[in-house]
Amino acid sequence: MHVLLVNNAPIPVFAYGGTERVIWDLGRALVGLGHRVSYLVPEGSHCDFAQVLPIRPGQPWAAQIPADVDVVHFQFNPKTDIGRPFVVTEHGNGRDPDPLALNTVFVSRNHAQRHGSARYVLNGLDWSAYGPVDFDRPRAHHHFLGKAAWRVKNVKGAIRVAALAGVELDVLGGTRLNLRRGFRFTWSPRVHFFGMVGGQQKFDLLNASRGLILPVRWHEPFGLAVIESLYFGCPVFATPYGALPELVPADCGTLAASASALAEAVRAWRGDPRACQAAVLQRFSAETMARGYLQCYEEVLAGVALNPQPPHMARSAFDQPWQN
Repeated sequence: MHVLLVNNAPIPVFAYGGTERVIWDLGRALVGLGHRVSYLVPEGSHCDFAQVLPIRPGQPWAAQIPADVDVVHFQFNPKTDIGRPFVVTEHGNGRDPDPLALNTVFVSRNHAQRHGSARYVLNGLDWSAYGPVDFDRPRAHHHFLGKAAWRVKNVKGAIRVAALAGVELDVLGGTRLNLRRGFRFTWSPRVHFFGMVGGQQKFDLLNASRGLILPVRWHEPFGLAVIESLYFGCPVFATPYGALPELVPADCGTLAASASALAEAVRAWRGDPRACQAAVLQRFSAETMARGYLQCYEEVLAGVALNPQPPHMARSAFDQPWQN
């Protein structure tokens, strides 16, 4: 099968994770399963295991698809019928009033349900790219991982949890002074800021962390920060919104909607870091994800719609309760 993966951001982009890392790992896994993959992505992208075609802005999607492609997999809503079998993955909390494509797939059960759908494929990653984990390394700090400028990620709440728990916090994805989307200045010397991190620097920081503190105030569609942290043996202390209950086993952290409850859980956790890693290795692997999408591709190629009717705009995902 020849699969064309279409994204409107270049690849590879590994500074934070996100859609680009997922579709890179999906493409590699599909190739490993014996399929041919091409990418249709912005100019400047490169890949060593698949053909890369540059998007031609202003040209219809149908005119940019090679004739030998069997199925097209968009990472956004193309809002048009391309006259070819295609699948769409919705990665965000859709707020566009226009209906989503009939063959839309979501990235968690909760994500699908909030859009009136039952079709989802859990994200997965190529864990071999993350390297080995040193479980015997001393771990002094906890961490926050996410775009701290996004209010819904609630870095203020993470800082509050760390303060109540009496632990130091590394913020991966933010700066001490933030002027984007509202003013924030963090004075505490027990909170350390690393900006947007990626590659080996991120892996080293996660490999030195005692746990992830992530009290988000929206329904996470998935949460790559969660499974990346679990891989490095970090328990997760987060709010119970969106996909998070699907990602965090009971023995790998705590989900609660108040700073005091999460702080108590941070202080009390005595679990096994190896169990955290084991929780993600198979369930959230790139190969498992690829097999899930192959099932979708086969259904679409057989003329079967993935949803009985077009999924719709998500129910409100924002401003979920948080007791600071």
